[in-house]
Amino acid sequence: MSANSASSVIDFLSIVERLKRTKRTGWVNSGINAPESIADHMHRMGIMAMLVDDRTLDQAKCVKMAIVHDLAEALVGDITPFDGVSKEKKRALEHSGMQQIIETLGHSAQAKEIQALWLEYEDDLTAEAHLVHDLDKCEMIQQALEYEQSDNTQLDSFFESTRGIFRHPQVQAWVDEIYRRRQLIIDQKKD
Repeated sequence: MSANSASSVIDFLSIVERLKRTKRTGWVNSGINAPESIADHMHRMGIMAMLVDDRTLDQAKCVKMAIVHDLAEALVGDITPFDGVSKEKKRALEHSGMQQIIETLGHSAQAKEIQALWLEYEDDLTAEAHLVHDLDKCEMIQQALEYEQSDNTQLDSFFESTRGIFRHPQVQAWVDEIYRRRQLIIDQKKD
């Protein structure tokens, strides 16, 4: 990006800032105290992508994809399956949001990279996209486990909605550990 695009970058960063303030809808709807933001979720996913040890994947691409996969939500919000919006409508809204972001960045090379990463994630056809989808759901149930402890609540639906969907063996191992720890907590509460 040239120096002349400073205004566009600052406009874009102001859009990104909304991700820091927008709380994740699923947690809000579950009555969680101080729920995480969309940016919180994306940040931990980026860290998780750094922890995956798989030389068959482009790790840098996975990290980048993790930190842009929900970028359109800065403009359209965090739409959940329980919001009464069809998958097609959600995709159209998010696509429109991403187009606005690309226009804000002046169709620069960086904007095109962000868009390509976002589309790759949405299409879910590559090994990298598969991994980032796994990380998305793994991060969600890790957060659910943490909220169950901090808020003394049960968030069964988050765990049930992800059961059996993980494709990457390392992420599956993480998920197994999350479930193991959750079961220990449940068993301790019974005693």
